[in-house]
Amino acid sequence: MKILVVDDSSTMRRIISNILKSNGYTDIVEAGDGVEGLNQLKAHPDVKMVLTDWNMPNMNGLEFLTKIRETTPNTELPVVMVTTEAEKANVVAAIKAGANNYIVKPFTPEIVKTKLEPFFGKA
Repeated sequence: MKILVVDDSSTMRRIISNILKSNGYTDIVEAGDGVEGLNQLKAHPDVKMVLTDWNMPNMNGLEFLTKIRETTPNTELPVVMVTTEAEKANVVAAIKAGANNYIVKPFTPEIVKTKLEPFFGKA
């Protein structure tokens, strides 16, 4: 199953990708911001999940999420926000925009695994 990881930090993309790979998710596509993320979704229509950062240049994660939801229903493509934005108002904004789950940085591999299990079961 293909997963898109969107984060402006190449280090964070590598960390998330390594966690995904250690949990059995090996088909990973990356993007550095929401604009690149939309391009990757067009290039890879077989993406089954998106993990996106909130704070990015060009198009932030919330704008990216909104663009995704304009073209796909909430349940069709799970989108998980991965961010330092832990304030309740931000979490509510992400959920209202169509986020399926939320991971707050810093996180552990176990947290990522737990947050993905509702969508794919145990890897």
